[in-house]
Amino acid sequence: MTIEILTALVAFAFVTSITPGPNNMMLLASGANFGFVRTIPHMLGIGIGFTIMVMLVGAGLMQLFDAWPPSYLILKVLSAAYMLWLAWKIAHSASPEGMSAGAKPMTFTQAALFQWVNPKAWTMALSAITLYAPGRELLSVLLVAIVFGGINLPTVSTWTILGQKLRVILSNPRRLTVFNWTMAALLVISLIPSLTA
Repeated sequence: MTIEILTALVAFAFVTSITPGPNNMMLLASGANFGFVRTIPHMLGIGIGFTIMVMLVGAGLMQLFDAWPPSYLILKVLSAAYMLWLAWKIAHSASPEGMSAGAKPMTFTQAALFQWVNPKAWTMALSAITLYAPGRELLSVLLVAIVFGGINLPTVSTWTILGQKLRVILSNPRRLTVFNWTMAALLVISLIPSLTA
């Protein structure tokens, strides 16, 4: 991989990781509802889960979509249904003070597994492999995964920090309700580009 292609890959990873999407909308909401520290497992789950996803997509999962195109449509439908359920949960989140004792942010495992139903994550992984590891050689696939792994965590963390900073403003239950409903709506809207691609 030339330095020009590597630079393009870094830029692609940065832009796709930091722009709004399901992961970032959920981290913004989690930062506001649970704070930064309690959201760390969620952030790590996204970073590591997505890195593993890119490796597996490049190592052969992409061939499934090539061989049986309806599988991609099935994935989109299942992903959309799950995202709508998540949006409903975000919309109905209580304030930190009003949360039940059982209320928790997403765990590491849940966040890592979430990548497999996240339409934006699938679009990013498939695009990254197609553009930057078209021959799907192991070394190229690993390089794409490592670049995403190194860029993803710091970029998604900014959304959690933003959510945490909003926490002071959202201490009012009415404002928090409006925020959570807005985040739920944005999560649904963030699906549109991936689902219509």
